[in-house]
Amino acid sequence: MKKLNSALLILFAFVVSIQAQVQSLPKLPKGLNFIVANDMGRQGYYEQKPIAKIMGEVAEQNSIEFVALAGDSHHYMGVASVSDPRWMTNFELIYDNPELQIPWNVILGNHEYKGNTQAVLDYTHISRRWNAPARYYSIEMKIGKGDDKCLFVYIDTPPLIDKYREEKDEYPDACKQDINEQLKWMESTLSKSDARWKFVIGHHPVYADTGKDISERSDMQKRIGGILENNAVDFYICGHIHNFQYIKPQGKKVNYIVNSAAALSRSVNPVDGTIFCNGDPGFSVFTVSKDAVEFYFINHKAEVIYSNKVVK
Repeated sequence: MKKLNSALLILFAFVVSIQAQVQSLPKLPKGLNFIVANDMGRQGYYEQKPIAKIMGEVAEQNSIEFVALAGDSHHYMGVASVSDPRWMTNFELIYDNPELQIPWNVILGNHEYKGNTQAVLDYTHISRRWNAPARYYSIEMKIGKGDDKCLFVYIDTPPLIDKYREEKDEYPDACKQDINEQLKWMESTLSKSDARWKFVIGHHPVYADTGKDISERSDMQKRIGGILENNAVDFYICGHIHNFQYIKPQGKKVNYIVNSAAALSRSVNPVDGTIFCNGDPGFSVFTVSKDAVEFYFINHKAEVIYSNKVVK
């Protein structure tokens, strides 16, 4: 009898825990809702599977339009081809919730550049949800039922950083990409858009606390910092650093978001302009309406560790 009571108590505690977990996830307001994920290709290990499960739960409770995959979908050496088994173990069998069978808008990270970058683009023709039409591209979406639009500009950041271009043995494709062509396209796309909200999504940060080479941020600031600030960009979202950061340096207009890793995170400290930072693994959720953008940082325990609202 005692064993039965103990078992019932354990079962009750488990049910309460699950209910508390579900209640802690955000119920998004009406708007254009999307998830941000990156640094996730860990074959399901570390926290990747539980985080994928939580992403599915968020999608079940809310109307999510797409996932923005901000690079490093395949650690450690990218993929070899469109038939590489890593497509199954890193992606298809991990993010299997029916509500995650939505468009995944993909960009390349530095780890993709260690493998076959063209295969990452070509997988667009294999998977109905994998969307990587080019190394950089833009998508414009309507906000609600009105005429207001939101512009998403997806950029290819490894070629914008000199160290990747110089390490030709490790990143053979990086030096082959035309920096000026991408920057001209980026400037033109942003300047011509009349979208109410503008997001730019890349793998590497412009501002962040990190142990990575300072040259990475210096090159990003030099090459796209002015483009972001001078073209009414509201948010720059990236990954690469494996932690959550929300930074707005003094005098800057753009909200700089670092989304944490979907597996294997790193510690973080505040820097100049840091509004929030946290070293948990997880993902972000954004909801865009005509007058506001709300975003949530969600960790591997299904906890909303930070949320904010930017009003226009």
